[in-house]
Amino acid sequence: MQAMSAAVSKTVFSASPKKDAAAIPGWFLGYLLTLVITLTAFAAPAAAAPKYAGIVVDAKTGKVLYSEDPDGLRYPASLTKMMTLYLTFEALEAGRIRLDSTVPVSANAAKEPPSKLGVRAGGSVTVDQAIRALVTRSANDIATALGEFVGGSESRFAQMMTSKARALGMTRTTYRNAHGLPNTAQMTTARDQARLGIALRQHFPQYYHYFSIRSFNFGKQVIGNHNRLVGSVKGVDGIKTGYTRAAGSNLATSAELDGRSIVAVVLGGRSSAARDATMRKLVAEYLPKASRGGTSNLIAQAAPTAPVAVPTAPVRSEPKVSEARQMAALDLPPDGPRPESRYSEQPAASIAPAATAYAGESSQKKVINQVMDKAMANVSAVPTPAPEFIPERREEVAAVRTNKPALDQVTTASTKASKAAALPQGWVIQIGASPDEKMAQGLLQNAQDKGGKVLRSATPFTVAFTNNGEQMYRARFGGFGDQKKAVEACNMLKKKGISCWAAQQ
Repeated sequence: MQAMSAAVSKTVFSASPKKDAAAIPGWFLGYLLTLVITLTAFAAPAAAAPKYAGIVVDAKTGKVLYSEDPDGLRYPASLTKMMTLYLTFEALEAGRIRLDSTVPVSANAAKEPPSKLGVRAGGSVTVDQAIRALVTRSANDIATALGEFVGGSESRFAQMMTSKARALGMTRTTYRNAHGLPNTAQMTTARDQARLGIALRQHFPQYYHYFSIRSFNFGKQVIGNHNRLVGSVKGVDGIKTGYTRAAGSNLATSAELDGRSIVAVVLGGRSSAARDATMRKLVAEYLPKASRGGTSNLIAQAAPTAPVAVPTAPVRSEPKVSEARQMAALDLPPDGPRPESRYSEQPAASIAPAATAYAGESSQKKVINQVMDKAMANVSAVPTPAPEFIPERREEVAAVRTNKPALDQVTTASTKASKAAALPQGWVIQIGASPDEKMAQGLLQNAQDKGGKVLRSATPFTVAFTNNGEQMYRARFGGFGDQKKAVEACNMLKKKGISCWAAQQ
């Protein structure tokens, strides 16, 4: 293009005026010059390489070990499928779908461009096959089919994706489709993708093994994993690759070795080989620097919510009282990927049932009134698949209003807090956090009342921590022998309307 521009410029500007005037009409020269300028203008953006962005986060403490433009907006490409899988895992955990459920492939899904599995319209795959197809081949047709299956339609699923992103603290990410094919409004950041990578590992350990599979048998096909680091770099166990011309080569990677764990993201690589080489260096340099300590519950798991209206372009929203104050048991360092809330930023019509435990202002009464106003609002929302539980908002708020008998900070209601025992160790269940200790204790009492035999032998306790100079209190139950028992108990609580997640104390 530059050669063409120079050649035409030379023709237009260096020839003799008298000779050109007779040979070439002036209007044609003007047209030719305009064409060159136009083509040059369009060629410049096309030739520009995607900008690099990267981040490495200690998955146990939230500390950022390395970053370069971590909050710059980029196209996610097929890293989009990480959120598609997050919502799929969430639906599996809630029992709305099963691994052997049939995912129909619509005409809309079948016509998606490669990479694809190639299932014809009217065909189907199982949820298990769909997950494997996304992890290995990064199949766009199956991503769309899965989005339609879980969300009812591709557009509604994209709303669910953006709503979940907000709930996880991914403040600069907007989704428009389930696969990551080009859409100028679908943007993210390296920091947001790191948050999602940590959330996938921590919230769905029972499904995380999918990201480490090396190949997938489908019919007569043996489909290899696009992620070349899995199996070739010690400690790497996933997560996802991505590429479009506008995005460049993207990669989100999780690595765990010798008690240390990191999540790293590279966006805008010049090629898949260059991207992989960069990631190898980051893992080699920063995994040994990660901490062996930490609580391993950095990203709060939000309750399923109705989709929210999404902006036309990703922007950094102004902090709201509910967003700034609603904490979910995290006390991460300022430079770490900190979630703003346990529950998603929502319109007044939909608020999570345990939101009262997280809200906090100078006046507790004001917070409760705000919750009541939102809970009582009668505004229809976009239909979504059945939630994990039926919210009982009035009862939750009433539990706070009536200020039920408080539990001790560490042990049980029958023991005085002044003689607190040592904090329970091992796997625990967390049901919320609050700026007020009595509200946190009220949450525990309410959960015990509803949980019945699920929590009969569990030990309720609160844990104080500081967030941005503000005292907060986690509401937890201990006494679970291992991860499996804690997860099973949490799933039973969710069926009773109690939001929770399992974590290691």
